[in-house]
Amino acid sequence: MTYVDLSLHATSIGLDETLEVHIEVHNPSVRAVEEVAQLYLHQRYGRAARPVRELKAFQRVTLEAGETRTLHFQIEAVARRYWSSTQGIYVLDESIFDVWVGGASTASLHAEFVVQDSTGSFLSPTNKP
Repeated sequence: MTYVDLSLHATSIGLDETLEVHIEVHNPSVRAVEEVAQLYLHQRYGRAARPVRELKAFQRVTLEAGETRTLHFQIEAVARRYWSSTQGIYVLDESIFDVWVGGASTASLHAEFVVQDSTGSFLSPTNKP
């Protein structure tokens, strides 16, 4: 399978907003192929260290020989939150997020987006006052 044209509907979203992700998958072979397209996220900054890549969504598709299909994923706020053992609650941080889509956790097709509060004032660790 070939993955191309990874696109995000926005490069910046609010804490509670959903990000739409689109990717084209092409089957260059001469027979039908079943594939599991996988979407991984990484949160660069936050109150706790996050895994390098977390599987957040996947879609199983069957593509006929030579077929190309556009897949759509949604990254909702609930997919970006995590359990804080120090606070005892689920938290949702402002951050820059990396997104990868492909057929495995080693996918190289990459994009990034920013999650910020409603004031639009995102402060990463490198630009805090």
